[in-house]
Amino acid sequence: MRLAGRVAVATGAGRGIGRAIAGALACEGASVVLAARSAAEIETVAREIRQRGGRALEVPTDVRQEAAVEALVRRALGEWQRVDLLINAAGVAAFAPVTDSKLDDWDQILAVNLRGAVLCCRAVLPAMIAQHRGTIINIGSVVTSRSLTGSAAYTASKYGLLGFSRVLAEEMRAHGVRVGVLSAGATDTPLWDAMPGAPARARMLRADQVAEAALLMAALDPNATLEEMTLLPAGGIL
Repeated sequence: MRLAGRVAVATGAGRGIGRAIAGALACEGASVVLAARSAAEIETVAREIRQRGGRALEVPTDVRQEAAVEALVRRALGEWQRVDLLINAAGVAAFAPVTDSKLDDWDQILAVNLRGAVLCCRAVLPAMIAQHRGTIINIGSVVTSRSLTGSAAYTASKYGLLGFSRVLAEEMRAHGVRVGVLSAGATDTPLWDAMPGAPARARMLRADQVAEAALLMAALDPNATLEEMTLLPAGGIL
């Protein structure tokens, strides 16, 4: 198993991409700390991982809250004494033209997609620096390379995440901590459920395909780093 003995913290682990990545990490031998606001969702994921012989710890967490994120990392360290991987997959979206968008939506999107990822990175870094080893994978989006109308708030959050990740990668190089961004095109997840005019689900990526890409980034030997990856459906951005 490529990740045997490693400990991973995965946010947004109750559904969609975060859930798929958490399951894939566990299948490769990682002990996985599952974080999401819904306790019921991550309890289900933890049960599935344990039924397959893996190790999982569920910790209900609102990544917008600094105290909650710090408590999450303390639980991980208390249970398994280390943190080797952080997957920042928690994310929300709302789409509307700038003139029609709601400021509450902007605040929520930036708080979860950007602030939440920053808080999680800051919380795990002391442990990773002390180990002189660690990998952070932030789930970005193809919107940072393709402009999509109606996506201004979501795009702003993902551009912020990309810029933050690039700077953090440089700052952490000397400490042996890798930072990468995995940007996916349209992926068949619950994110699309309430969105009118969404592309056909059959043409989208599957969450398990995004998880395969995350595994590639996570399982590289320590002397290599894959810092930015873009994964698209074969038919294009959709």
